[in-house]
Amino acid sequence: MSEETKKTPETEPETTAQPAAEQPADQQPETPETEPNGSAKEDPKKKDGWFSKKNRELEAAKAQLEAAEKTAQQAKDQLLRVAAEYDNYRKRSTREADQKFNDGISYAVNQIIPILDTLDMAANAPCTDENYKKGVTMTLDKAAKAFQALRIEEIEALGKPFDPNFMNAVQQVPAEEGQESGTVVTVFQKGYKLGDKIIRHATVVVAE
Repeated sequence: MSEETKKTPETEPETTAQPAAEQPADQQPETPETEPNGSAKEDPKKKDGWFSKKNRELEAAKAQLEAAEKTAQQAKDQLLRVAAEYDNYRKRSTREADQKFNDGISYAVNQIIPILDTLDMAANAPCTDENYKKGVTMTLDKAAKAFQALRIEEIEALGKPFDPNFMNAVQQVPAEEGQESGTVVTVFQKGYKLGDKIIRHATVVVAE
């Protein structure tokens, strides 16, 4: 055999595995930090973000509550004003209605009083017809009951001190024994009132 055939084939050079190139630190996968007990450690940034969100939600809820309370207070104040205005209106309307009613009664009584004056003179005049006098007296009694139902009061004057708010003096006479000056000694015309409203002043004679 020739020398060329005796030569053994050359073996390929062995390749040794090269270590993988290390990745840059900023490209290496992050591994979660762990607590001493082995649990994953919470990221402080995430924790702060959660608290910030909750605080914002709490502040928003607080602002809504304050706005609702303000609206409720405004509505309450408005209702109180409306209630006060209605109460004033009701009282004013009642007073006006009472005033109109009293004015109507006063007008009607003023038309009737002269008739009662005539009947009163007839009842006090000397008369031999007892039935006639009794009829006049009964008519005056019925008129007095009607006045009582209408709350019409006769002004008390005879024997009372003269009061210009309720009486008109047409004459002064010397005071008799036992009479005080300024006392009403005679009533010419009866006076009437409805509550504090004077329908007609009493016409009187006063002792000096």
